[in-house]
Amino acid sequence: MTGFDLTELLAERGAERYELHSRHLNHQLPRMLHTIGFDKFYERAEGAYFYDADGRDYLDMLAGFGVMGLGRHHPVVRRALHDVLDAQLADLTRFDCPPLPGLLAEKLLRHTPHLDRVFFGNSGTEAVETALKFARCATGRPRILYCTHAFHGLTTGSLSVNGEDGFRDGFAPLLPDTAIELGDLAALERELGRGDVAGFVVEPVQGKGVTAAPPGFLRAAQELLHRHKALLIVDEVQTGLGRTGDFFAYQHEEGVEPDLVCVAKALSGGYVPVGATLGKEWIFKKVYSSMDRVLVHSASFGANAQAMAAGLAVLSVMEDEGIVANARRTGDLLRSRLAALTDRYELLHEVRGRGLMIGIEFGRPKSLGLRSRWTMLQAARKGLFAQMVVVPLLQRHRILTQVSGDHLEVIKLIPPLIIGEREVDRFVEAFTAVMDDAHSGGGLMWDFGRTLVKQAVANR
Repeated sequence: MTGFDLTELLAERGAERYELHSRHLNHQLPRMLHTIGFDKFYERAEGAYFYDADGRDYLDMLAGFGVMGLGRHHPVVRRALHDVLDAQLADLTRFDCPPLPGLLAEKLLRHTPHLDRVFFGNSGTEAVETALKFARCATGRPRILYCTHAFHGLTTGSLSVNGEDGFRDGFAPLLPDTAIELGDLAALERELGRGDVAGFVVEPVQGKGVTAAPPGFLRAAQELLHRHKALLIVDEVQTGLGRTGDFFAYQHEEGVEPDLVCVAKALSGGYVPVGATLGKEWIFKKVYSSMDRVLVHSASFGANAQAMAAGLAVLSVMEDEGIVANARRTGDLLRSRLAALTDRYELLHEVRGRGLMIGIEFGRPKSLGLRSRWTMLQAARKGLFAQMVVVPLLQRHRILTQVSGDHLEVIKLIPPLIIGEREVDRFVEAFTAVMDDAHSGGGLMWDFGRTLVKQAVANR
């Protein structure tokens, strides 16, 4: 029997976590965490909370960038994973048809009845890669359209439809795809007129900045695409599975029936990486057109038993516990209470979003004292004020949040979908205290702002 003991290993070496990352992994991560004071030692997690070694709780309003839709360590998902491991299934033989992928595909497709088939991969970026390949194969065309400020992943194909230069820099050449502004139907029609567009990939609510597609845009885009024999690809990797108060975010707009839908993150239950690409029958039949092409698109760990069990458990919990309705109800409450503060705080520009995907945007104040401090931060680096809010939320109030993108004065709230009024009260009270400090014109918050300015200047 092996002498490996995970509990013992963590007890012996767990305190080295930041040093190990500095030596062997992305060395900039611990450096960044130390700089902004996020270098915490979380010992365990449950539901919407982390706990440190002293038992203090930290409210999670980030949910692992949306992965932890059901919070951490949901008992139903844990039990499903114990069950599938104990079953000792003959998994990943590659030459059989196990039941769990079919059952999960069946359950997913019930939420989008106009779609027919599912491909299972391992992540959101892989789900997008699948959609890009399938769209090109099905239409026989090379070009994909996407939106500025979009985020669809970081592998080469999905990076080619990533609308943020900061992620693309240094990785050229990428695929020759074309960006348009979210909501710009004229630009979409102009590009479609060139006759080489396979599809248009779009987030119903962009993660960067929490910007929703304008009302009617998805329906109008769908009509234009189909008129030009191109496909509508909807990226629901972050917005899907109840995040916005409907099972899928595109369902907020009547009559929208995408040709391909990308899913991941929350489907995992926070345990086993999984991605899914849902699509129409005719598209799948174009890709898998003969037995010779049976493996033309596949994934070594795609549809593994643990991921499928987690996904089935997640969907069961969502139904049994009314997760989508809770996201809508709690999201409306949180958003309305935060929006009510915009008249109170001149630095608070707008609160927007859907369900439990909420953006808090800050803007230039009117009063002279605050305006001078704001201008100082903006001159050093846009986005520093939002970071100034995030840091005291964690350090003073034990609430984890983060800015919604580089060079943005927007905080994005994407908490576990299980939160309720208690968590709303805690966040609003903490946010109010932080904003009171910011508007006082002094205090620790602006002292930290000066530290961030020095750091931003040093990094230039």
